[in-house]
Amino acid sequence: MAPQEMDVQRALELLHMSVFSQSVSPCGKYLAAGNSYGEIGIFSLSAALSAEAKEESKKPVVCFTAHDGPVYALTSTDRQLLSASDGELKAWNWAEIVKKGCKEAWSRRPPYRSSLEVPEINSLQLNLKDNSLLLAGGDCTVHAMDLETGVFTHALRGHTDYIHCLALRDQFHECLSGSEDGSVRHWDLRTGGQVQAIEVHKYEECSRPQYGKWIRCLATDSDWMVCGGGPALTLWHLRSVTPTTVFPLAPAQHHAMFYQDLILCAGQGPTIYHLQLSGDIRARIPCSPPALHSLCLNQRSPEHKVLTAAGSSHKIDVFTNFGYRAFSLAFA
Repeated sequence: MAPQEMDVQRALELLHMSVFSQSVSPCGKYLAAGNSYGEIGIFSLSAALSAEAKEESKKPVVCFTAHDGPVYALTSTDRQLLSASDGELKAWNWAEIVKKGCKEAWSRRPPYRSSLEVPEINSLQLNLKDNSLLLAGGDCTVHAMDLETGVFTHALRGHTDYIHCLALRDQFHECLSGSEDGSVRHWDLRTGGQVQAIEVHKYEECSRPQYGKWIRCLATDSDWMVCGGGPALTLWHLRSVTPTTVFPLAPAQHHAMFYQDLILCAGQGPTIYHLQLSGDIRARIPCSPPALHSLCLNQRSPEHKVLTAAGSSHKIDVFTNFGYRAFSLAFA
């Protein structure tokens, strides 16, 4: 292909690109972002945040094709970047990535019931308590993998449609999973048993049948859970299984997290919301992407503490003060 044709093809790819996943390096100086073309871009936060930053500083220091399909999920251990796509999980050593060496360290496929099955892996969740990884997606199952041996130790089954999101309650050895089937399921990781199933769409105050029953985002903090998607974004008390606050947001939310005394969330529309637990909207922060898929908070390095937001764009917005966008990183 001629260089000019390659330039046109890349311009079209950038125009149609979505960034689905993000993860910060163990040192806190780099951000990994996975896109819809199977690429992982590594951005230097230290270079982009420096006083001498140029436009080049906001482009990837390295970009490589990790999977044939989209990179739906990323997470980082203290040594490796883990990436997930259609039916496969891969590991990349951070020490090699930052030196621009992009050879995979290992690859695994969950034990699917059929060899013909290639379901996407939508969510990865590290469990540092026992050095395991939870992963879930299109086969309606939460798989647990021992990171030391690479062996899949157990499977949590109960959902009837694909799983969008996971959240860990590591102090209780429990996890939560949110699915297209409209339920949030609560699992005991010690026994592999289901503690309870919350059918969110059946609670009148949360239900929005015009948007569907799917659960797209999920986060926990001690005895509290926030979840949303088709149903309204809602704060729940887990012990009593009670919806305590329904947030007044019309768009479906794709990502939510607890931060200090707030909930940060984003989804359909170019906006990050700062929500008080009482239900009030403290702030609406405009973003570059027309819809947002992923929020990432870098708390691994105090001098590089930023919030990054990615979605239906090749740009990733960076917030140093969480009240406004400072600049955007961008795939090139």
